[in-house]
Amino acid sequence: MAGFLDNYEDVAARIKRFWETHPTGRIENHIVEFNAEKGFILVQTQIFKEYEDEKPSAIDYAFGNVATYNVQMKKFFCEDTVTSSIGRAIGLLLGTDKRPTRQDMEKVETISTTLAKSTADDYDPWTKKFGDVPSYKTAGEAEQSGIPSLGSSMDEIAKQLGGQLVAEAPQCSHGHRIWKQAHEGAPKNWGGYFCTERTKATQCAPNWYVLASDGKWKPQV
Repeated sequence: MAGFLDNYEDVAARIKRFWETHPTGRIENHIVEFNAEKGFILVQTQIFKEYEDEKPSAIDYAFGNVATYNVQMKKFFCEDTVTSSIGRAIGLLLGTDKRPTRQDMEKVETISTTLAKSTADDYDPWTKKFGDVPSYKTAGEAEQSGIPSLGSSMDEIAKQLGGQLVAEAPQCSHGHRIWKQAHEGAPKNWGGYFCTERTKATQCAPNWYVLASDGKWKPQV
């Protein structure tokens, strides 16, 4: 007998659908707001059909509150919120029978089970907090209690996405710039962010980069 969660698509399945449909697209995640003391994060995900697209084809958000997670998952509430945001944005672009993902509904089921154990007398959503809402004076205290800092959360997100989180491409008056560099074997190694304007006369000047001794590109000064 199928459970109600079987009717919801897994985020991994949505990501696979996206890459199959738009193999040259890109996914950008942005942390809109993060508060380690209050234990919440707001994540925005932008989906681009083509890597060079100036504007995203779909944008959606996910809000994560550490108080709604069980003890085992509290440490990963940032990563889980990013995953949820990606799933919602892809669902908005590709279309799906149900906007929430399977992961979203698993959290709803967990919260519903917890609320079911309470009575109408001891649970008033307007006057009481749901769960154990932590309060910390510093980010260090939150880190020690199991709530990750913004830096460690970003590192963990990068591991889960299987890639490297890079800074957002710089912008000019024509939108986001595109990274270009010399092809392998070229007599001179060059790289930089270039304007997307097609008319050469009105293009903005490139942002040139140099290859440092550590093998990473850095802005030319």
